Amino acid sequence: MTWTYRIARVAGTDIKVHATFLFLIILALPALRHGGWPAFIEQLLFFLALFLCILLHEFGHILMARRFGVRTPDVILLPIGGVARLERLPDAPKQEFLIALAGPLVTLAIALLLYGWTTLTARPTSLDDLMALESVPFAVALMRVNVLLLAFNLLPAFPMDGGRLLRAVLSHRLGLVRATRIAAGIGQVVAIGFGIVGLLLPNPLLVLVAFFVFLGAGTEAAAVETRAVGEGMRVRDMMITDFRTLPAHATLQEAVEHLLAGEQREFPVVDAHGRVEGLLTREGLIRGLSQRGAGASVAEAMTPGTPLIRVDLGFDEAMERLRASGLRALPVVDPYGNVIGLLTLDNVTDLLLVRRAVRR
Repeated sequence: MTWTYRIARVAGTDIKVHATFLFLIILALPALRHGGWPAFIEQLLFFLALFLCILLHEFGHILMARRFGVRTPDVILLPIGGVARLERLPDAPKQEFLIALAGPLVTLAIALLLYGWTTLTARPTSLDDLMALESVPFAVALMRVNVLLLAFNLLPAFPMDGGRLLRAVLSHRLGLVRATRIAAGIGQVVAIGFGIVGLLLPNPLLVLVAFFVFLGAGTEAAAVETRAVGEGMRVRDMMITDFRTLPAHATLQEAVEHLLAGEQREFPVVDAHGRVEGLLTREGLIRGLSQRGAGASVAEAMTPGTPLIRVDLGFDEAMERLRASGLRALPVVDPYGNVIGLLTLDNVTDLLLVRRAVRR
């Protein structure tokens, strides 16, 4: 089951919405109970306007990243904000600093524009009145939330922008991996604090924020350490060379015999000329046996159109393609299209564990 859905594509970047985005409808339900449908619709429009501001914030990061040659395949909207995914880390800490700073600067600009608008069109116009707790106009409420988001984003805790700014500063002296550990550690401590406060109030949204911050900090720290361990490796260093292929006309019974005879769980399926037609996974094999029987061909149960990985591909790009495929293994081919290996998630994990142990 997919949790993200693409709703648009802007300047080469996919805009995706996470399934938990529907949580915003739940947050708007009290308005329906107290003010009826007009209040409910106004609340939803406010959330949409807020996430437009968040999307502009993320495109601040995206446009700055492109100045340094870093692509952004997609940006995901979550109930707590947005995440612009960079295809790689910037080459220098200064570049990361500027990329991390671009988003908050956009949010600051939005807040200042809204403040200017409210001072021209609304009364009272003083800053104290605009930040008061009583009911305020739409634009004033949007300005207030942008100010709060700006303050939250600048906390020196990963994965917020403030944490990325902190990592960029620390990377000059401590290196990327250690700087990430420190920023992520601070982020997880902050997340625990948010979670405790959210449970005591109680405030479900604050608990949700704490969950995403804690998870994001840990995930980023692990990803950076993995990149550091895999630095310099290419597919030829990670692939399995002792593997079996299956002809497309082979039966599922033959595939079962190969499966039980060794440790291989995924089998490239080839045509009469040795060209890859697909990949037969263990799950596909079991499903094919139950639906079609042992006499069916592997071509009927394989995953067709399986992506192929070049033998000279670098570590980061190879892992990205493996993750994007949704498969645990991909066939490796030489420049002539011949299958010469199998890149499996299990083998890469074992290799990284060995390299990490040796480094330590």
